[in-house]
This record gives sequence, C-alpha cells and structure tokens, in this order.
Amino acid sequence: MINPSQLIDEVINRNASDLHLVVGYPPAVRVNTVLIQLSLYPTLTQEDVHSFIMTFTTKEQQEIYYLNKEIDFSLVHNTFRFRANAYYQLGQMSISLRLIPEKIKSLDDLKLPSILHQIPNFKQGFVLITGQTSQGKSTTMASIINEININRQLHIITVEDPIEFTYPKAKAIVSQREVKHDTLSFNNALRSVLREDPDVIVVGEMRDYETISSALTLAETGHLVFSTLHTNTATQTIDRIIDVFPEEQQPQVRVQLANVLKSIVCQRLLPDLKEEGLIPAVEILFNNSAVASLIREGKSFQIDNVLHTSASEEMILFEQYLKQMTDKGLIRKETALKYAFRTKLIQELLK
Repeated sequence: MINPSQLIDEVINRNASDLHLVVGYPPAVRVNTVLIQLSLYPTLTQEDVHSFIMTFTTKEQQEIYYLNKEIDFSLVHNTFRFRANAYYQLGQMSISLRLIPEKIKSLDDLKLPSILHQIPNFKQGFVLITGQTSQGKSTTMASIINEININRQLHIITVEDPIEFTYPKAKAIVSQREVKHDTLSFNNALRSVLREDPDVIVVGEMRDYETISSALTLAETGHLVFSTLHTNTATQTIDRIIDVFPEEQQPQVRVQLANVLKSIVCQRLLPDLKEEGLIPAVEILFNNSAVASLIREGKSFQIDNVLHTSASEEMILFEQYLKQMTDKGLIRKETALKYAFRTKLIQELLK
C-alpha cells in the first residue's frame, strides 16, 4: 500500500500545485498546468485511496463524506497546508489536493498591476476576484487581505470552506471561520457576522442566491466585503450576480450592486515566457458614475466599452492586458490568441 505522507512529499518536492488520486491510475501531480502521471508508483487501488482519506480526516468528516459522497476540507503536513476535496467516481473513492503556499505573497511578488494596491485602502464596498478554477483567485485575494492585515488596525472576519491561507499576526485581528468546523454554513456565519464587530468580511466563495444576497447586504451596511466568483470577465460577473435573483427582484438588485460595487478583478494564469511557471493576466474594473449608471439601467453589455476607454482610470480589458504582455515579451502572441475571451478584439489588437 502506498504511504500517504510519501505522496504529499512528492507534491512538495516537485513544486506541484495539485495531487490527484483516482483508482485505476497511478498518482498524478500538476506542475505548471501540466498533469503528470507518476508511473514510478503502482496503479492506485481502492485500499490506497481509502487509506489516504482516512489518514487525513476526522470521524466527523468521514461521516459527512459517506453521507454526501463528497467533502471539502484542509489538511496540514509538516508545515504545508493543502485544500482537499474527497469525492466518489464510478462508486470508488477519489481525492484531489491543492497545495497552499506557505507564505502569502505580495501583489508585487505575484506580478500583478500596482493599481491593485488601491484596493486594500478601500473603506467600504464590494470587491470581487473572479476567474475559473485554478487561476489564482484565492492567492490574489489573500495577498490583498494580508496587505490590509499588515497596514490597518481593523477586525477582519473570513468565512471559508475550507480555510486555505492563514494570516500572520500584524496590525489587524483576523478571525478565520471554517464551514463545518467553526460554523454550520456560510449563511449561518454571515447572519451572525455583524454581531462580531467586523470591518472587513471575506466570503470565500459566493455559491448560491443566499450567499450573494448576504454579501451585498453586508456591503450596504458600510463594511468592506470581498468574495470570489467563477466568471471570466467583469460584465459576466455583474450579469451572474443579477441573474441569480428572481426577475422581479433584479431592478432593485441592480441599484444595490451599482451603489456598493468597488472593483472587479478577473484573473487568468498564462505560461510565462521569461521564467518557468505562470504569470497572471487580468481585467480590472473600478466602479465609477458611468459603470454604475449602466448597471442600474440593465446595460451591462456596454461596460466593455467603458473598460476599453478608461485607461486614465487604470481600468483595462483582459485583451488589452494580453496585448501589453505580448508587447513586453512576457507571453507569446499565440498564447494571447489562445487565452483571450473576445476573439475578434484580440485579433484586431495584435495586427
């Protein structure tokens, strides 16, 4: 039987981001977006995966897993933290792990635009970090939150499922609540959060109507609220938030969102030409009077035009950012064409 600790050491030693254990395959790790099956190991059996999951979960977590057929949790190996999801496929146990970096990197270390340093200085409002799975959303948000932690005397409350980054002791007080461990649900935690004297509230992920509604209301009450969504562009993010509400509520939600939104940062990781690894490409929206009016009027499809013409406010479309990266020799032209969301626009920009 394969030693569970040995498999985790493989992730660390190979500087991988993920580990996948699926019955019938050898263990697999993801390195710089490439999934590598570790053929030096034997094909995994049900007993191997069962042993791994049992090693790193509590009895309570195991009961939830058996009942729900999946569970999110975090685990610690030596000083390394992992986010894990155990699930079933073809009736057999499987698990995926994501390595959480030991140190929270700064925005500069992450090679993100310096304009994002404005975000930790916001006093109130709603900030969204968006992108698909494995595109660095959690890392970017942790960097922003840690900048607040280091520089401002505030109370930061996070609600996460599971907790990923842990914050060092600094000027702020950081209370981190893990769903199923410190609170029964996101909704329970968000209902009680105002009684905990927060200044900054971090909602790990907005998964449903109730969570989105609570996050908007918390931002309306004068708090600085952060969250993430699995959306690719600023316009798509705005539409996703509004569309989750019943049609009769949507006009009021547009007004609410127009009033509280501060910024949307959409992120995607691309192969870095200059260094081995990945580099973020972003779309950045800051709410101004033009953006707020378009949200209220249900004309979010015109927000791309505002982004396209607001360089003076340091807003930028994703494709414009790709063009800048190409001009600086950070990515290949072919990479820009492959990863762009607006195909015609990137073709025009790269002519």
